[in-house]
Amino acid sequence: MPRRRMLTDRQRAALLDMPTEEASMLRHYTLADDDLEIIRARRRPHNRFGFALQLCALRYPGRLLAPGEVIPAAVTRFLAAQLGLRPDDLADYATREETRRDHLATLRNLYGYKMFTGRGARDLKTWLESEAETARSNEDLARRFVEKC
Repeated sequence: MPRRRMLTDRQRAALLDMPTEEASMLRHYTLADDDLEIIRARRRPHNRFGFALQLCALRYPGRLLAPGEVIPAAVTRFLAAQLGLRPDDLADYATREETRRDHLATLRNLYGYKMFTGRGARDLKTWLESEAETARSNEDLARRFVEKC
């Protein structure tokens, strides 16, 4: 049985796409000195770039990047400038799936990101059920969920 879609493509994009406006990128994707130190510990330029990109996507909009996902050019230029790299240095990132998994594990460990499992998932489900009673629309509920996460 096909899954029911809660949001339209436009609504999903508004919640989950990476921002491309300069003000939003400055707010969400400016890397701190601590971040840069951790990123620079990666050996190759494409791994530094990919690690930074994964970090930014986890912070905002709060999701993992899909394998093969096309990253907006504005985002790659913005991050490349901070890292002292070229936008095309990202091209070779995660040719090995293990690299991507290792980077995500490192990000979870260093920054405290967690998977939705166990008690956290149950608590979030309870919260979501409560919020659903007062939500004005699917989009309103999804926006609250993203903000809560």
